[in-house]
Amino acid sequence: MASIAMLVIDMQQGVFDALPRFDAKGVIERINRLAERVRAANGTVLFIQHDGPKGDVLEPGTDGWEFLATLNRRENDPVIRKTACDAFLGTGLADTLDRLKATTLIITGCATDFCVDTTLRSATSRGFDVLVPTDAHTTGDRLHLDAKTIIAHHNFMWENLILPEHPVKAAPAREIQL
Repeated sequence: MASIAMLVIDMQQGVFDALPRFDAKGVIERINRLAERVRAANGTVLFIQHDGPKGDVLEPGTDGWEFLATLNRRENDPVIRKTACDAFLGTGLADTLDRLKATTLIITGCATDFCVDTTLRSATSRGFDVLVPTDAHTTGDRLHLDAKTIIAHHNFMWENLILPEHPVKAAPAREIQL
């Protein structure tokens, strides 16, 4: 039986302490509401946690490495730890999704232009159907673009990637069909 899985990428204290994130409170609220809908539909919510090197704000075991306290995480939600932007690279994510028989991924989290984008593109190349809640991922302002523009750009790019068999579907979180 096919199933749906939701990835919550790098929603960690150090990521949010290091740089203000666009609409952080709203993104967290939408992730929490969508996670409850996924669980109610017998899907799985997986939390992706970045392990930074020693001395980094995301060094394992530090306060910055911890997930945001405002996330509604459940004890049985799987956690996949990573060290690269791609949540599949060198991790057990693909095996976990295979065990879950997941065919559709909802991808949320931080940062839109790094880990969310890289993981989404990796997921599409692996044949997953990908749903992107356009208002459930965030980033911070960069030297060349503000966060709002980066998010809008990525939402446009993802929805318009040329993927004949598994096009990315993008919509506000409340409109995501499970």
